[in-house]
Amino acid sequence: MGIRLLGPVELRLTDGEAAGVGGAQRRAVLALLALELGRAVPVERFFELLWADAPPTRARAALQGHVAALRKVLAGSGFTLLTRSPGYQLTGEPGAVDALAAGALAARAATTADDAAAAALLQQALRLWRGAALADLPATPLCAALADRLDDTRTETLTAWAGRQLRLGQGHTAVPALEQSVRADGLREPTTALLMRCLHQGGRGPDALRVYHRARVRLDEELGVTPGPALQAALTAVLTADRVADRVAEQSPTDRPTAQGSGPATGAPGMPAVPMPVPVPAAVPVAGQLPSPPRGFVGRATEDGWLDQQCGPDRSGDGLAVVAGPAGVGKTALVVRWAHRAAAGFPDGRLFADLRGFDPAGPGDPGQVLGGFLRALGVPETAIPEERDARAALFREQTGRRRLLVVLDNARCVADVAGLLPSGPGCATVVTSRNSLEDLVVTDGAALLQLDALPAGDARRLLERQLTAERVGAEPDAAGRLVGLCDRLPLALRIVAARLAARPGWRVADLVEELSDERTRLASLGTPGGVTSVRTALSLTYPHLPDGARSLLALLTVHPGAEADPYAAAALLGTDAAAARQALGPLTAHHLLTEPSPGRFGRHDLVRLYGAELFERLPEERRRQAFRNLADYELVAAGLAVQRMNPFHEPFRPAGPGPLALPRLADAPSTLAWCHAEEPVLRALVTAATDRGEHERAWRLARVTATLYYGAGRVSDRLGCLRIGLRAARLDGGREGLAAMEAATACALGSAGHVAEALPLAAQAVARTTPDDGDLHIHALSVRASMAALSGDPAGADRLSQAALDLIRASGLREHAATVLSNAAAVKVVLGDSAAALDHARETRALLADNPTANAHLWAMVSEALALQALGERTAAERVWREALRLCRSTGNVRLHALTRRHFAGFLAGTGRADEAREHLRVAGELYTAHGDARPAEELDRLLAPPPGAAADDPRGRRRMRIA
Repeated sequence: MGIRLLGPVELRLTDGEAAGVGGAQRRAVLALLALELGRAVPVERFFELLWADAPPTRARAALQGHVAALRKVLAGSGFTLLTRSPGYQLTGEPGAVDALAAGALAARAATTADDAAAAALLQQALRLWRGAALADLPATPLCAALADRLDDTRTETLTAWAGRQLRLGQGHTAVPALEQSVRADGLREPTTALLMRCLHQGGRGPDALRVYHRARVRLDEELGVTPGPALQAALTAVLTADRVADRVAEQSPTDRPTAQGSGPATGAPGMPAVPMPVPVPAAVPVAGQLPSPPRGFVGRATEDGWLDQQCGPDRSGDGLAVVAGPAGVGKTALVVRWAHRAAAGFPDGRLFADLRGFDPAGPGDPGQVLGGFLRALGVPETAIPEERDARAALFREQTGRRRLLVVLDNARCVADVAGLLPSGPGCATVVTSRNSLEDLVVTDGAALLQLDALPAGDARRLLERQLTAERVGAEPDAAGRLVGLCDRLPLALRIVAARLAARPGWRVADLVEELSDERTRLASLGTPGGVTSVRTALSLTYPHLPDGARSLLALLTVHPGAEADPYAAAALLGTDAAAARQALGPLTAHHLLTEPSPGRFGRHDLVRLYGAELFERLPEERRRQAFRNLADYELVAAGLAVQRMNPFHEPFRPAGPGPLALPRLADAPSTLAWCHAEEPVLRALVTAATDRGEHERAWRLARVTATLYYGAGRVSDRLGCLRIGLRAARLDGGREGLAAMEAATACALGSAGHVAEALPLAAQAVARTTPDDGDLHIHALSVRASMAALSGDPAGADRLSQAALDLIRASGLREHAATVLSNAAAVKVVLGDSAAALDHARETRALLADNPTANAHLWAMVSEALALQALGERTAAERVWREALRLCRSTGNVRLHALTRRHFAGFLAGTGRADEAREHLRVAGELYTAHGDARPAEELDRLLAPPPGAAADDPRGRRRMRIA
């Protein structure tokens, strides 16, 4: 075992030798990383681990020291310690961490029906414990909480093993371990109850009773409570079994010697009389209404464990749970299977009702359901009242002292389950629904489980159960595609498996080809006659949605992204954000949409296809207007984002009323976060608008998106988007669109290193415009100047920059003023005119004094720093460099951050600080590489090195500095 946490923390190398991990704090860091294996652990969580709420001033440096030391000691262990935002991440094989291995063994045991096999797995897990978990870590609350969690896991594993042994008739083997656990924590009633049962099964009934009485006294003295259902049930089981044994003995007196020898007891003087058997009342019938357990069930071990915790006989929850999820996800199958597995813990019966909440014929009558429940509980027909409220009251009375499991399947709303919840503390209820039933969570304290599609591996195993592993294994790629086309929904997977089973001559790939056609996929996911189909399952939910939600489900078809926000939904509906959220809520509650992160709503493909069918039923003009509304919203919102980078940008203004709701972009980080989330939507809309013939919207979207790409450093994506926009501008034919897209595309080509291709486009943009075109012509001149500089013509670049500046000063136009000034400063740096470069850079900064994170301001700072160091003002230059780096980091502007670091590295190298320079070069290379632009990282040394014989500050060493 590589990392051992179930006892003192240890690290074992691959050769089995122990590696020294010095210091309790360092062991704590290793332990937390191992428990979170494969996940990034935030720095703040390490602070809490090591110093609770009072980290020292140099906490970060101390943590970095621990990480560096651990990286050395982990060499040869099979584990790798990585730096991953927002902290650190340990990678390796989960089975090499004893705590994770124990959890995996327990999870396998939970899904194993064979008690002997499950007991063996659980015993293997228990052997991994070597004492108290995390025994030698610092005494902080988080360390204690982690240790408590592992100790709880040990107890759960022990009780699971003892339960299996009890069912095997080997309960006596678990007694020593259970006694040790009860001595350590005698307030765990389920563990104590299990000890009683095991003692009794081993023939130690009096010891079992003593255990109960000790627990009763301790609960009263320490908590002021009486024994709960688990202990009471164990006591009843022990006493009942003893009475039965006594009764059998009493009915066989000839087997017992009397005072005068053998023979029946007579009750004569001097001899004890043998009591006659006491009449026992007729047993109350045990209700058993569960449907048959589902066949071919796979996976859901985590969900099974959750149900055990919330509603099992040894639960820690309150006994009321809601399992919610989309149609076809397998809610009923999960709960029914679990209910059969847990049935033994509910000796008074299991009640089941299909509430038919989404049935076209309407929901079931709760009064009739209550009548069925009461009959199952043995209430005579003549004693069942007619009124629903009276039946509910009688049901509560009947369930007050019983241990029942109630399954309420397919509820539509909270009203469907009102009156059907049992009252006794020994009862548990599980409700399934397509609706999240959040009111039941709020008012009745129900626990909520959101059931999602099967993991890919379990989905494949479901196919194998239905079709045989050989048939699925013969076409692994096709099987993977089939799982994806079914959205990993059990209903869809069972349908395709049934179709293939009925057609033994078909290959899996044949059905994949059929389902790949989105126009017919829903029709293909159904049985003959359509009685069972994905479309039917979805259509049963649709009528129960409010009008706004139904409209939005259809209109989202025109949204090309994987996720939409409330503002996009508002644009589609033509409403404000509040009304859009009112529509999104029911769609999410009924699992037609997901909300993977706050304010971002996604859809499964099958729901998207169902929405597309609804969309096709709308009038043509309504469909066309929905797309235009969405495109106009994205144009306006993206324009607001661009204004954060260029405050003089003139945003798009639609011809109509425009969107009623827009995102709040308070600062540069929130703007870049919005851009990152919306980028796939904007890019897809450019293509969609072009395909729909909305060419002007397409090129405008491409133009504004390109500006957003720039800050994120997405060079290739920016260029690809602009090429589509340029094609749309050519199809549109308007001079403004052509000039704007030629200039923007040329700028992106230059940034990507394709200067030869960029030059003619930039020249066309200039030729296509005149000074009367104002900002459009100024922008074209500025881009042409940038391309001239990149092509090795700084004099031409200077001339074109000056022409653009003259137009700005003469016209007073400001949209591109800052960009032109900052580019002019960069050109002057390349020409070696450091004084002029300094003037232009500082004029740019003054223009953008209120927007220091604007792109042009950051560019101007780079030029200012280069000019200052060329003028020999190194102290002032370093101050500007460091401020520029701070601003780049705060905004998340990846491209300028990388560029600033690489040039600052040149400054540092020129001042003899080679080590610091190398670190900045390394970070710059990582930034470029992470965003798909590895070429600058490879060119760093050549670009920064001055020519032979030149001083470090010689600007000739920067003649190829990027300007675009």
